[in-house]
Amino acid sequence: MRIIPMRDLKNTVEVERCCAEENGPVFVTQNGYGRLVVMDIEYYERTMQKMYETKVVMEGIQDMKAGRVQDGHTAIGNIRSKYGI
Repeated sequence: MRIIPMRDLKNTVEVERCCAEENGPVFVTQNGYGRLVVMDIEYYERTMQKMYETKVVMEGIQDMKAGRVQDGHTAIGNIRSKYGI
């Protein structure tokens, strides 16, 4: 985990290098307090994908607990009849 002061943001090449080295977020402080997070776009996209996948899995678990599920045979039959397959 890398922490840099706000004034270091002026050196964009160095900040970009830090992000690449860390392969994760770089935390930026102002007056000793956390203010910003800077990250490589690839790290950001991977993180967002993981969050989306986690959300979908959690929704599936909630559906199972609430009984909003069908067995595979019934689901395929419903799809076939709906689309005339």
